[in-house]
Amino acid sequence: MADHTRSHTTADLYRILRVPVKDLCKGFMKWNPSMKSPRNMTPVKERDKSHCENEPYIVTTPTTPNLDESFFANISRTFSRTNSRRSKTPSPSPRSLSRNSSQLNSTADRLLSRNTSRRSPKSTPIIYSQSTALKKPPPVEKKLECTLEELCDGCVKKIMITRDAIVNGIIVEEEEMLKIEVKPGWKKGTKITFEGKGDEKPGCLPADITFSIDERRHPLFSRDGDDLELGVEIPLVNALTGCSIPVPLLGGDKMSLSFDTIIYPGFQKVIMGQGMPIPTQPSRKGDLRIQFLVKFPSKLSEEQRAEAATILQDCS
Repeated sequence: MADHTRSHTTADLYRILRVPVKDLCKGFMKWNPSMKSPRNMTPVKERDKSHCENEPYIVTTPTTPNLDESFFANISRTFSRTNSRRSKTPSPSPRSLSRNSSQLNSTADRLLSRNTSRRSPKSTPIIYSQSTALKKPPPVEKKLECTLEELCDGCVKKIMITRDAIVNGIIVEEEEMLKIEVKPGWKKGTKITFEGKGDEKPGCLPADITFSIDERRHPLFSRDGDDLELGVEIPLVNALTGCSIPVPLLGGDKMSLSFDTIIYPGFQKVIMGQGMPIPTQPSRKGDLRIQFLVKFPSKLSEEQRAEAATILQDCS
């Protein structure tokens, strides 16, 4: 009964390896030739079959060390050497496993607490959206030059533009005719906008084109709001003695003006309703203001000077 524990361990090893005992002995003798072969391999004495049916065989050697212990000790040493060569990391003990698991748990707790503090309600999350609205580029500004006659009577301006357009994903150059109906009375700086008639660019809406009215300089008239100004030069003799002069009007017509009074430098004559149309009141027009310029002679003879002095000496 003293060998029951050893025999039970040996039987377990046989059962685990699933190799017959004779084969194990042959292998052991092959790798350990210095060891003597077991001489006695006898079963236990027969006992009453009713008590010994499950009793295992016990292998004993009277003069040599026990074959089972040395064999399995060598095998265990061989396995331990092989495992130590294959893996430098020793197998963890239950105590080290519990210690490592506690360290991992504490590390995970610290990371979770750190992430939770970073995601506090005070911090504002940044959200990136893939859907972005198309940008509207600034409008393209161009000048539209008009004469005073066109702004007075109104007209239709036709402008050919060239712009970049995206057709089937390709940028092509297109030409388009734009029509601008100029209203009577429009002033300098009036803006007309054509939406989406500018260049197209990927990721952007088509730009707008804005035309700004610009007045072309007139050889006779100048504009001041809804009024027109005209400068007229007359000789000194006509300014002193009176005269009748033709006055041009905007559009090519003329008006005759007669003066019985003396026209002095800075004299101004206002003709009602001969100015520019008023946009808010199409039936009405501004005034025409005529500024007279008196032309003096560049030289006089001594006799002319004496006569002029005699005539003008009593004038106040």
